[in-house]
Amino acid sequence: MTDHPNIVVLTGAGISAESGIATFRGPGGLWEGHRVEDVCTPEALARDPGLVHRFYDLRRAALAAVEPNPAHCALARLDAEWPGELLIVTQNVDDLHERAGATRMLHMHGELQSALCAACGAARPWAGELPPGTRCPDCGAPAMRPDIVFFGEMPYQMERIERALAMCDLFVSIGTSGAVYPAAGFVQTARHWGAATLEINLEPSQGSFLFEESRMGRASELVPVWVEAVLASQRRTSPRT
Repeated sequence: MTDHPNIVVLTGAGISAESGIATFRGPGGLWEGHRVEDVCTPEALARDPGLVHRFYDLRRAALAAVEPNPAHCALARLDAEWPGELLIVTQNVDDLHERAGATRMLHMHGELQSALCAACGAARPWAGELPPGTRCPDCGAPAMRPDIVFFGEMPYQMERIERALAMCDLFVSIGTSGAVYPAAGFVQTARHWGAATLEINLEPSQGSFLFEESRMGRASELVPVWVEAVLASQRRTSPRT
């Protein structure tokens, strides 16, 4: 890659799987032993709030047992050292990007360590258990729920993401299945506006054919190599002072 002053990176479950976090759709379409339809839809929350809240309580607690891997750390290094525009958009609800040190990023599908009031819309950091009926610290309604974008709900900050895709020179997708929209369509949006596109994945995604370049292998091995190459290219093209 040559000089790309404006980069958008999309990360998915594949980047965190190497840290021990289960991918969203495991064998048989299950996530941690549950059907996705039973733990990640508005209907599931209304039907069995106890199950849904317990499910995300366990996922939240499990974060203490995992650590960022070299792919997270490499993207944090890119964040710290890249002089141009950069936005890391993650579909993941874990905090591994932040713990690695990334700051120029957003969670389009919500965060495990956040709670959302279904009554007033206020969100706030949340570290412990979140039983159904927990009262909102802002409005007092017994309506706090996991701050997770369920299937059928609108992902967060889509306008910001669309602007970034329209302005980027390089779009990179790391560890995504290419099956979940709207994220699966980001490569087409970036290409429409003239960006170069790169996929880094353990195996070809459903949208691999849309990328100009695909690199198959473990994110923890390939992402650090890519980041080093991008930063080295920037050093070579930067004017001497």
